[in-house]
Amino acid sequence: MKAIVYEGPKKVSVKNVDIPKTKDGEVLIKVSYAGICGTDLNIFAGTHPRAKAPLIPGHEFSGVVVSDGKKYKKGDRVAAYPLISCGHCEPCKTGNAHVCDHLGLLGIDCSGAMAEYISVDEEKLVELPDTISDEMGAFVEPVAVTVHALRENSFKSGDNAIVFGCGTIGLATALTLRNFGAGKIILVETDESRAKIAREMHFKVINPINENMQDLSKDVTDGVGFDWVFDCAGVQAVASALFDSVKVKGHIVIIAAYKKPASLSLIMGMFKETCILFTRVYRYKDFAIATDLVQKEKDYGKIITHKLPLEDGAKGFELLTTPMSGAVKVMYKIS
Repeated sequence: MKAIVYEGPKKVSVKNVDIPKTKDGEVLIKVSYAGICGTDLNIFAGTHPRAKAPLIPGHEFSGVVVSDGKKYKKGDRVAAYPLISCGHCEPCKTGNAHVCDHLGLLGIDCSGAMAEYISVDEEKLVELPDTISDEMGAFVEPVAVTVHALRENSFKSGDNAIVFGCGTIGLATALTLRNFGAGKIILVETDESRAKIAREMHFKVINPINENMQDLSKDVTDGVGFDWVFDCAGVQAVASALFDSVKVKGHIVIIAAYKKPASLSLIMGMFKETCILFTRVYRYKDFAIATDLVQKEKDYGKIITHKLPLEDGAKGFELLTTPMSGAVKVMYKIS
């Protein structure tokens, strides 16, 4: 079969490799679509601590079952809950397997989905209804990240929010906020091509280069500040603006994975008694809710900017590592 293979820092190629053999409890899946996410970009850069070349990356995907299992049969359309938990550590035993002490992931700790076939434990599969297209089936995973960020932190309908970053997770967070009943939603982005997508979804987007964030937050919220501030950018410039945007007793949620250490004005957090929260991946329930969301909210599809054939493996990573390329979510159409 053909597969995109990570061969070392900033090097991927399309190669012919063996079709994976299924282990007990697994089924073979013919991959339909596979997306590139931030984790895959860290692998590509050579900075992921666990990913070792050669490796087939990819954990956001949809596909069709081609070998009968106990639960799923040939022809079933599926996505996958890609977390690998040990089941024995304290987080696993207390219902928090998504933050397992030894958490693994498809496409890092074993072969991933940027290939014609992948073998997956059928207990980790999620059936896709006919009302979800193959490409949106592959988009359930990033939406699950945003569902988890809201549900885990007790977001309430009617609360207002500001979202920093109009990448995949930033845009998806804004849409999930809208579907969870948020009041005012403001997005912050400097890349005009990404801001344009957000405006097409009928969001108000501001450029922090042209706006004073503290003044804007007060103007939009009648001088109070935002109930919720979501960091989906993961850069120092945003970290420096978080406390300017949040209200007293408000919440800051760090969704972005910071690649470099960042400094925060913690004294501002003290003055406002701000709650700073962090979120990681998702629970299985978040995945199920995300599946329902992508069925009813069509704007999630606008986040997918590029669909490439498997043979263009290197091009997908090039698009996402080139500034101002216009790429947000890049997917490979595999079958």
